[in-house]
Amino acid sequence: MIRPESSLPVVLVVEDDKGIQELLRFTLVCAGYQALCADTAEEAERLLRETLPDIALIDWMLPGKSGLVLTRKLRSERRTRHLPIIILTARGEEADRVAGLEGGADDYIVKPFSPKELMARLQAVLRRCTPEFVKGTLSVGPVELDTVSYEARVGGRRITLTPTEFRLLRFLMANPGRVYSRQQLLDNVWGDHVYIEDRTVDIHIRRLRVALGPAAEQLVETVRGAGYKLSSPPELNQTGP
Repeated sequence: MIRPESSLPVVLVVEDDKGIQELLRFTLVCAGYQALCADTAEEAERLLRETLPDIALIDWMLPGKSGLVLTRKLRSERRTRHLPIIILTARGEEADRVAGLEGGADDYIVKPFSPKELMARLQAVLRRCTPEFVKGTLSVGPVELDTVSYEARVGGRRITLTPTEFRLLRFLMANPGRVYSRQQLLDNVWGDHVYIEDRTVDIHIRRLRVALGPAAEQLVETVRGAGYKLSSPPELNQTGP
């Protein structure tokens, strides 16, 4: 078992209304996410230079630079091009919805909205864009990974993983059969703002295989000259919201 707070997905909230911002933060924390909050587009850009979140909730009507302008900027930059983004706005006309989606948003939520709707839409976007953060159980062969309780089992027996090993296994199990280079794994598991040598991946892969034991260690396959992959397709059973 691992300490769950070290593996929680990070949500960037860009909202200038303090009341709504706090409601969003509270809802996210209660649902098992980390929340980074910014009042303006400029503050959000500063946070993004330090940390690349897993998804962003951006209010359209921000002071100064609008949320739509911020979204377009994020889509134009290599580092944030694939960041999942949901725009929050009181503008519900069809033309506004189209403008938001064409501006690069993955979804569009009209205010006022309920916490339940917010979490349903957030989960839907994560399911499409970053399946490793879907709440539920990932399973492949004898290995089961519960992303709600943050427990891992092999053949029904609980095993102990470090937070990094858990994130690494979760990412590979959510993306079966696809080969990832060391640099890609560093970006997706450690975060592209962390500056460590790519050989660190090799060390953690070895440790992960040891933790999985002989029944499952071969599931994490080395592809010579390319990187690593999970050799068998997982089954995803959603047990969460």
